Amino acid sequence: MKIGKIIVLIGVALLLSIIYITFTQPGEERYAVQFKEIDFLRNENNTGPINRIYAIYVQDSVWQDMASYAASKPYTKYGSTKVFFFIKDYSGQTFLSWDDDHIPENFRQDCIASYHKENNGRVRFLKYPFPR
Repeated sequence: MKIGKIIVLIGVALLLSIIYITFTQPGEERYAVQFKEIDFLRNENNTGPINRIYAIYVQDSVWQDMASYAASKPYTKYGSTKVFFFIKDYSGQTFLSWDDDHIPENFRQDCIASYHKENNGRVRFLKYPFPR
């Protein structure tokens, strides 16, 4: 009977530690700058590759935080995730498209970085992806 009680106590302790670790993970407050999603596109395909495109407003160019934030966005195997960072707040404007560059020319000068996780899992992070 003692062994059963010990196993139950170990199980309860393990469960409590898992719950504690789960709810104390750092969120967006770990970044030095604040991020604000200003536009988002997702294809309607639910049976094949899912492609996502995000436009994010950032107040400062902290490259490491931008790459880490973009990597935390959802990614689907065989799909792709693209994140574009803008230094100007375009809130309320819908401008992303499924064209090759995804961004109209008049918005490109404010794009300071892009992150692209491709269908094979390869990641590219570019500073100033469009010519100025």
